[in-house]
Amino acid sequence: MNWNDFETYVEIYPPEEFNFNECLVFLSRSSLELLHQIKAGSVYKLIKVNETFILFKVGYNNRSIIVEFPLSTPSEESRKQAAEYIWEWLDLGQDLAGFYEMAAKDRILSKISNKYYGLRIIGIPDLFESLVWAVIGQQINLTFAYTLKKRFVERFGESLTLNGDTFWLFPSFEKIASIDVEDLKKLQFTGRKAEYIIGIAKAIKNGDLSKETLLNQDYHQVKRTLTEFRGIGAWTADYVMMRCLHYNTSFPIGDAGLHNALKSLLGFKRKPAIEEIKEFAENWDGWQAYATFYLWRSLYE
Repeated sequence: MNWNDFETYVEIYPPEEFNFNECLVFLSRSSLELLHQIKAGSVYKLIKVNETFILFKVGYNNRSIIVEFPLSTPSEESRKQAAEYIWEWLDLGQDLAGFYEMAAKDRILSKISNKYYGLRIIGIPDLFESLVWAVIGQQINLTFAYTLKKRFVERFGESLTLNGDTFWLFPSFEKIASIDVEDLKKLQFTGRKAEYIIGIAKAIKNGDLSKETLLNQDYHQVKRTLTEFRGIGAWTADYVMMRCLHYNTSFPIGDAGLHNALKSLLGFKRKPAIEEIKEFAENWDGWQAYATFYLWRSLYE
C-alpha cells in the first residue's frame, strides 16, 4: 500500500491506471444504497475498527486519494486500517497493464476498455456482506435487491448520524446468527433466502467459513468450499470471489447483467447463450472478473 499519514487526514497514492470518477459512477448506481453516500465528488463511508466507528470521506486531488475524517481524528492504527480498507475496497493493489493489453486485442472489450480506463473492481471487503448481497440478488432484479438490502440494513445494522445525515454499517454476522427466519420474511425475504442468510451467519460465527481460510486456497478449492454451504451456487461463489476475494479468474458466467451487456454491445436481438459467452471469453483468461466488471459498467450510460 502506497500512502502517507498526516494525522488529521490520509493521502493514498493509487496506481497510474486509476479513475476516481469511474469508481463514483459504479458507486452511484442506486439511490437506495445505504452503505455509502456520495456528495460533491466525494464518497462517505462508515466502518468499524476495534468496536469504534470511523467515518471517512474519500476525495481525489492531483492524482492522490485524500481521506478525511469528519467525525473525529481516529488513532494512528485506526487511520492505517481505514487506508487499508480503501486500498482493498478500490482494488488498488491490482496491476491492470495485462488486462488493458488483452482488452485492446479483444473484439468486445476493445469497445469499452479505453472508455472506462482506470475503473477498478469496487469490492466488498467483508465476506459476510458479500455473501449476503449475492444471496439477496439471486433471481430478482437489481432494484428489488437494493430494496431488500435497505430494509435489512435499517432493521439490523448500526448507524451514526452527523449533521442530519445517517451513515450505516452492514449488519454483523453475530447479529444475524441470532435471528429467526420469520424476522427476515417480515422484510419480504423468501423463506429459503432467509434460511441461507442465517445459515451463512452461523457458519462464519462458528468458524466453519472465514475469509482468511479462503484466501489461502486456489480458485477451485475456494469454489468447492463456498458451494458446500446452502444457498451458495456457482454464480454466488464466483460473484463473491470476484468482489471480496479478488480472484481475477472468477467468472459469473450466468449473470444477467453480463448477458445484457453482451447483447447490447454485440447488437444481438436476444441474450447470448452460455456456449457463445464461453467462446467470447476465450481471450479473457486470467482477467474474466475484470472483463465482467467492465461489461457491467457499460450498462450504466
